[in-house]
Amino acid sequence: MTLRRLGQSEIEIAPLVLGTNVVGWTADEKTSFAIFDAFVAEGFSAIDTADSYSRWVPGNDSESEKIIGRWLKERGNRDKVHIFTKVGSDMGQGKKDLSAKWIEQEVEASLKRLQTDYIDLYQSHWPDPTVTHEETLSAYDRLIKAGKVRYTGASNYDADLLSEALTVSREKALPRYETLQNEYNLYTRDKFEGAIQELVLREGLSLIPYYSLAAGFLTGKYRSEADFGKSPRGKGVAKYLDAKGTRILAAMDKVAESTGAAHAEIALAWINAQRGVAAPIASATSVSQLETLVRGARLTLSEDDLKLLKEAGA
Repeated sequence: MTLRRLGQSEIEIAPLVLGTNVVGWTADEKTSFAIFDAFVAEGFSAIDTADSYSRWVPGNDSESEKIIGRWLKERGNRDKVHIFTKVGSDMGQGKKDLSAKWIEQEVEASLKRLQTDYIDLYQSHWPDPTVTHEETLSAYDRLIKAGKVRYTGASNYDADLLSEALTVSREKALPRYETLQNEYNLYTRDKFEGAIQELVLREGLSLIPYYSLAAGFLTGKYRSEADFGKSPRGKGVAKYLDAKGTRILAAMDKVAESTGAAHAEIALAWINAQRGVAAPIASATSVSQLETLVRGARLTLSEDDLKLLKEAGA
């Protein structure tokens, strides 16, 4: 696998980021450890989490970071992985929050949970219209200078907001966002393609998209409402079961027939072939699921297959 650089940073990763929103939710600690071990053994290094994962589960309190931290400590392999986490979600303070005070407070909590003294990529999880880019980026500047953060990224930013942030970075000599984490997959393309993609390419950033498998829809296992019960996340795919979704699945069926690849593998390979993408983010709740993701990261589709898939989701 060819490593891909994140923006203009010194971080290079293989083309798959392991998502951990399921850690402490639909994947318990023992299962998560096995998945992390297999991921690293396959030559991958980038693990993405957030301070808010998976607080939506009753009784959970940032379980994803905590479980990753226990794994890092037990394996003693911090130098072999890249840890990406995020700040800015409502953690009880009542709002999405990118204030300097919150960032500088919350990074300490994330470092403690992760049992590490630095974060490779610290990302603004959601825009916060109540603070300026300068305030947020100045906080990151202090964290980078203190050695607590290596690089920063943005998540869920549109073209205007990202452009404004990059301008402030240039004008104020502050750290710039090197990555963008937006939703992007064969079905949902408007949150990246167009103005945002052109900005990413022009400025030399990298996309690390989430929902790469459209909440599991692009695995091909959800073909009707009767299939929703196959997973705790099943009902979340209902919105994809429309004419466009059906066209995409039909195109994926054709590609699967000609390549022998599973639908999830095809979905990831398509994303990796798009301009500006460093690596898709995808999660697994078992080692066998991870093995599918790994094959997808190593799969190269033909131009004809890429065109067929792109037209199906147009």
